[in-house]
Formats: sequence, structure tokens, C-alpha cells
Amino acid sequence: MDEATAFAPGHITAFFAPYPDRDPVRAGSRGAGLALSEGVEVIVRPTEAAEASADESTAAAGLELDGAAAEMEPVRRVLAELNVVADVEVSSDVPVGAGFGVSGAAALATALAANDAFGLSRSENDLVRVAHAAEAAAGTGLGDVVGQFRGGLPVRLEPGAPGYGRLDGVPARPRVEYVSFGELSTERVLGGTLDPVREAGEAALTRLMRGPDELELLAAGREFADEAGLLVPEVAEAVEAVEAEGGLASMAMLGRTVYALGTGLSDAGYDAEACTVHPTGATLRTEG
Repeated sequence: MDEATAFAPGHITAFFAPYPDRDPVRAGSRGAGLALSEGVEVIVRPTEAAEASADESTAAAGLELDGAAAEMEPVRRVLAELNVVADVEVSSDVPVGAGFGVSGAAALATALAANDAFGLSRSENDLVRVAHAAEAAAGTGLGDVVGQFRGGLPVRLEPGAPGYGRLDGVPARPRVEYVSFGELSTERVLGGTLDPVREAGEAALTRLMRGPDELELLAAGREFADEAGLLVPEVAEAVEAVEAEGGLASMAMLGRTVYALGTGLSDAGYDAEACTVHPTGATLRTEG
């Protein structure tokens, strides 16, 4: 056994229709988003207690996020499901808790790296199921993992992990700009009344699939944010500033983050971060 490294892209959810389920593999969401070239890298190192039962020893495994001790329940659940004990280092290029799917990316990259480090011989779909179920059970997300594995501009046509969910995509690779104003609790939103969010998400998905391109994805997300009542004031101000310059912008679900395509935020006077769309999704990092 040796250490292994994996990368999973950040994922901005443009809109979503949540479908919780008692079975976390079946739980998920319909919707669409953007997998980003910036994301999360995870290093998994087997610990000296790796031969012990994960049920007894996982809690003792070390977990760091950007160099500091952290608790990430989806990552812990992945290690327990794979029945391994490991030290895990998570490094994120995107803000945590701000709508970039960091918990899902960490879970997915952990699954890929642990499979390699421990020689588990699990298939890709199996590992995605493990990561998706871990995040759904933790209450930190319902659709990021499958989008992060696919890459590009993923469209979730049916909810759930591989075997239940069904994916399509928008064939485009635009430049993306974003500005983050802070965290927003995914658990709090997913724990509330979901009917208005689901109705708005279904309407947005119908709109996108009538003309699936990157501008329609953004416009559908913008309408969703209003209809679902999720648009927070600082993001609304930035969206309006971009629109005043003739551009399109929307809110990353779920975070106090505004995103736009091209140079929309820069044109509106914001000091925005920029990246591209990640074309291939999560993968192992190899040396050389």
C-alpha cells in the first residue's frame, strides 16, 4: 500500500430539483451545473492501523483541509464504506462552503485515491456511488458528486448515483468568472420545505433542455434563483450589475457566490476569479 492522489473539480450548481430518499444511493437531484478547472486535490495515505476494522478505527484517521485539522463527514463516510483507515489531506482551490461542491469533491477524490492506495479494485461507478451516498447521507449535497465525475456542463436528468441517476450535458467549455461573499448552509436549505425549490428546479430543467447551450443554462439558473427564493442580497446586487452591462450572471447553489460567463463580472467592475470548465471530471493524479 502507498499514498495516492486524486483531483475532483469544483462544481457550481446552476439550479436543482431535490429528491431526497431514505436510500442515499437513490437520493439526488435533477438539474445542471458547471464543473470547474479549479477544484479539490486529495492525498490518501494508509495509516499504521490500516489493517484494523474501519468501523473501529476510522475516527482515529487524520484529516486536514488546507493544512489544518478538519472534520468532513462525507470523507469519513467514504473511508468507512471502503473499510480502510487513512490519513487524508484535502487541498481546495475554491472557497469552502460557498457553493463550489467542496464536500462532494473531497468525498469523490478520496474514494478514487483510496481505491488506488489500498488496491481495492473497485470500478468507477462503484466509487462514485460510495461518494454520492456519503454526501447524501451527510446532508451536504445531492448532485455535486455525479457532476464532478462527469465534468463539463453536466445536466442531471434523473436523480441518484450510477445505476439510478441519468446524465446529459451541454457541449460547451466557456470561461467562468466568480466572486464569493461567504458561506451558506446547504444542510439548512435541504432540511427545509423543498416543494418551491423542486418546482422551480423542474421548470429550469425544462427550459434548458428546450435549447441546451451555456447561455440558456445561465439564464435558467438566474430565473431559478428568483423563483426558488434563494437569491441573497449581495449576490443579487452583483447579478444586477452584470446585467446592467449587458451580461448574464447568477448565484451558485448553495453559496453566497455570483458567477458569470466570459468577462461578465470584470466588465461590471468586480475583481473576479477566473477559471475554465473542466472537460473530463475527477481523476487520479499520476507522477511524471
